[in-house]
Amino acid sequence: MGDLQTDQGESLDLQFVPVDEFRRVIGAKAPVADRARAFAALARINTLYMITGAWSGHIGTSFSSIEIMSWLFLNELRDLDKGPAACDIFFSSKGHDAPGLYSVLIGLGLLPAEKLHELRRLHGLPGHPHVETPYIQANTGSLGMGISKAKGMAIANRHAGTPRRIFVLTGDGELQEGQFWESLVSGVNRGLHEIVAIIDHNKLQSDTWVQKVSHLGDLEAKLRAFGWHVSRVDGHDVPALERTFRSLDAVTDRPKVIVADTVKGKGVSFMEGPALKDGELYPYHSGAPSEANYTAALAELLAAARQQMAALGLGPLKTETRVRAPRREPRQTDNLIAAYDRALLEQAARRPELLALDADLIKDCGLVSFAARYPDRFVECGIAEQDMVSMAAGMARRGTLPIVHSFACFLAARPNEQIYNQCSESSKVIYVGSLAGLLPGGPGHSHQSVRDISALGAMPKMLMAEPSCEAEVHALFGHLVNEVSESAYLRLVSVKWPLTFAYPEKTRVTVGQGWVAREGADAVAFAYGPWLLSNAVAAADAIEKARGVSIRVVNLPWLNRVDPVWLAEVIGSRRAIATLDNHYLHGGQGEMIAAAIAGLGLEPAARVVRIGVAELPECGTNDEVLAHHGLDVAGLVTRLRAAVPQLA
Repeated sequence: MGDLQTDQGESLDLQFVPVDEFRRVIGAKAPVADRARAFAALARINTLYMITGAWSGHIGTSFSSIEIMSWLFLNELRDLDKGPAACDIFFSSKGHDAPGLYSVLIGLGLLPAEKLHELRRLHGLPGHPHVETPYIQANTGSLGMGISKAKGMAIANRHAGTPRRIFVLTGDGELQEGQFWESLVSGVNRGLHEIVAIIDHNKLQSDTWVQKVSHLGDLEAKLRAFGWHVSRVDGHDVPALERTFRSLDAVTDRPKVIVADTVKGKGVSFMEGPALKDGELYPYHSGAPSEANYTAALAELLAAARQQMAALGLGPLKTETRVRAPRREPRQTDNLIAAYDRALLEQAARRPELLALDADLIKDCGLVSFAARYPDRFVECGIAEQDMVSMAAGMARRGTLPIVHSFACFLAARPNEQIYNQCSESSKVIYVGSLAGLLPGGPGHSHQSVRDISALGAMPKMLMAEPSCEAEVHALFGHLVNEVSESAYLRLVSVKWPLTFAYPEKTRVTVGQGWVAREGADAVAFAYGPWLLSNAVAAADAIEKARGVSIRVVNLPWLNRVDPVWLAEVIGSRRAIATLDNHYLHGGQGEMIAAAIAGLGLEPAARVVRIGVAELPECGTNDEVLAHHGLDVAGLVTRLRAAVPQLA
């Protein structure tokens, strides 16, 4: 985006531990527990390096589980040298601890050393685990699936006559997902003793204490009641971990679970969960630390690692340094989540029956202000989307207006049946899905919501809309709250974006109709959302400048409704038409528009080209991901030219 961008932050020297230092630790003549403890200390440094260098990642849960993962890979997993298909199995069900897992794998030489510098980069290490990475045994990031996958692996291994031990790591916030509890019973019925589940019991979910959201109560008793063998251990006490795992060797009639008491952010004093003040939200679940916090955290981690190295008699710790690449950020942007925060407060002041429900994403969904101003109207449901939606359905039946929030990837998919059931009751609930679409690219495909339009678009009595700018957030949300009788889904892009268009003054919101973002006589392109519409306008500008062919760019914020009269008017005499989707081509807005155009029976017939996501989304920086999928300005120039006969 050229001059619209500026480098954020001064250059920063980042330190990492080279693989040779891990080899020295592994080869030290010392008890296995001492080596694992030192290995974990080095892995923490590299985890901090990766997340800071990538400008994003999950520090807290990586640090809480790093002793567990270090012990498992150093001492429990057999036949690692035979490759990921032949060794014992480990995977993390939560997936947020991917940077910690990658650090362990790199330290052991199971991943190439250069991958340390490629977290959340295109063809590098994805933000959440993906099986394309060696020794990653399952795609994770969508919570609650781990034990079910482990059971399937165990049954398949037995069928093939190749039994393997299976270790699966879960988070304690993850235990709010119903699938976790569903998965427990049949594992006991089948006697799947090769499964060991480890609960990273750090007491914190994304933003706050698990106990404040859905208290787990006597967790050990609950797990035993399902028939599992249960052990409990300090997850940072490596000798205790060793004793606990050895005690499980004799349990051969049932699956096992270890409740590992850990500390989120362990190893850096100010990142540790107990450092939270009362009522404060945990600040180190996701994202990169500030420069000052990186420097302070590194100092603590280096001191701990040097102490461990000295205890092993290995002498000074050697580190290497790289300068962090600057992050390119727009100078002027629209922030749709911040705009939604304001719009929600505005409507809540007018509508006392409005309640807000959240699925453990209060900061990411723009709900902090609402929760502070209206604590009695805010319901934190935790990581339990199906429960949340059905609660909202009950609320709607009793005269309130529930506004339901989560990431779009989870809100449209996990409780899809519950949303359908609610719509069938002819009540009104508004669903707000943030982190919608292809961007941000760093978290990877589990969080890139490019199927939510298709997942919800056919629901009866469900209206779907996506704003393109802050002003349109207010306009659309106000319309959905006050003027629409059916349920609705508001799709919000979470990345800030510089706009190449202006929201027309005095725009009247009408379902099924949009507005012209750029005039053009030769063709028409339909788009929606901040970055897609901006890139479409910029691409049309570039085409006209180079070729003299002008493209009208139209914003249609309605994702599953189009007014045929308006559609015919906005197309006019143009017969070269492109639809642009921040979504899979199948089931996106473009399919709806193309079908509606066919229904118009235009003479002469129009040529419609659909542009969107055609494959599983790639992980990487936003620029890398857009370029890979041909949705950056350059890619749209090429693809729009194919839609215009004069340029073919």
